[in-house]
Amino acid sequence: MTRGPSDSGPQGAAALRGSMDATTAPHRIPPQMPQYGEANHIFELMQAMWLAKHLSTNLLSVESLIAKEYSPLAADARMHYQKFKMVPDMLLIRLMQERLKEEDCVRRTLFSYGLSQSTEQSSLCDTGWILDGIPETREQALTIQTLGISPRHVIVLSAPDTILIERNLGKRIDPQTGEIYHTTFDWPPESEIQNRLMVPAGIFEGETARKLLEYHRNIVRILPSYPKILKVISADQPCVDVFYQALTYVQTSHRSNAPFTPRVLLCGPVGSGKSLQAALLAQKYGLINVCCGQLLKEAVADKSKYSDLIQPFFEKEIAVPDNIIMKVLKQRLDQQDCVERGWVLHGFPRDLDQAHLMDNLGYKPNRVFFLNVPFDSVIERLSLRRTDPITGERYHLMYKPPPTIEVQTRLLQNPKDSEEQIKLKMDLFYRNSAELEQFYGDAITLNGDQDPYTVFEYIESGIINRLPKKVP
Repeated sequence: MTRGPSDSGPQGAAALRGSMDATTAPHRIPPQMPQYGEANHIFELMQAMWLAKHLSTNLLSVESLIAKEYSPLAADARMHYQKFKMVPDMLLIRLMQERLKEEDCVRRTLFSYGLSQSTEQSSLCDTGWILDGIPETREQALTIQTLGISPRHVIVLSAPDTILIERNLGKRIDPQTGEIYHTTFDWPPESEIQNRLMVPAGIFEGETARKLLEYHRNIVRILPSYPKILKVISADQPCVDVFYQALTYVQTSHRSNAPFTPRVLLCGPVGSGKSLQAALLAQKYGLINVCCGQLLKEAVADKSKYSDLIQPFFEKEIAVPDNIIMKVLKQRLDQQDCVERGWVLHGFPRDLDQAHLMDNLGYKPNRVFFLNVPFDSVIERLSLRRTDPITGERYHLMYKPPPTIEVQTRLLQNPKDSEEQIKLKMDLFYRNSAELEQFYGDAITLNGDQDPYTVFEYIESGIINRLPKKVP
């Protein structure tokens, strides 16, 4: 997410310097980071650095992700940035996934910071990681949520544009060391350094105003993605005050009215939004997002004990038998995190036999939702999806059209998104849905053809409230 402002006045820096060596001026930016990371955002970067140091956690940003060594993805991202001055959404998100799978991130609780999204921490010692500067658009936010990367706290650092432009104009860079200074807040005492300082590229008033305009356009579409976990902090105050307000907020826990161990089942045809709703529920209530199709893919990719059983069916592109699916699903639902925190399941069961199989093994959801979406709406959602074979970027011809005719001409459609394939899958679902709804007698049926956050509010109300009694 586009960063907001913060203040790096000498008072704030001095107050923190004694306990945080990383904050002592001047602030050295790693030379492998792209130039825009050196030219912009030094104030909010300092805030994120201080939080990371204070919480003994990892600070992840676009700059640090693409500077990662020994990563083919990071190497691709660097080459793309050098050529186009940007990193495609899907490449950036794949970099995030790669980094978050590493041990130092896996063993930590997530927490959230900045105008950039991040994740939660639960204590002061060795917990959490900070994801700073991502997502920058609503499309990135929705993709990240769908993948289950979910913040518990989101902080917006806010200040008037006039203040931000003034701060930006004062930045200077030492061409020999790459260190960042400021004419007001962090001026070097050595005359030799003063004389060689240069104005970084991209900080002039017009360029800064253009970036702020782009930020304002994006932020109003991003913030609705994080209802009830968002805090706005004024950055037009001493840096130390901004820091401690942010620190206090990320140390709070959000209270939930959800059942102690929710077991949520989402049913619906292809394109009904089950994946996004599951990600939103996992984010807000800490549930484990269990996608049955994804479990099978991971079982094959990880060479698990069920890999050899599943692989032949993948190669022949035919359905995996129910008994094999249930073995993989049972293994996941029996893990401690599912037992303690609850789960939200989608992609299984698809018919009455699968529902009986799951029920007989003791996996009984206590909330079931059916998302109904008209055929025309599903066709609009899925058949207009396209992928750029060169960058891997995903587009939608109506909701996220390609930026140029050149890109549009090379876009490809997944064969699974053809109208014929979509119709076959929808017909199959609705042939079985009546029996499934009867089996899950307390199921709640929702209109899925609405804004996803409106649908989420209906699902949420069905989770935190008692189930309605159905009249015989």
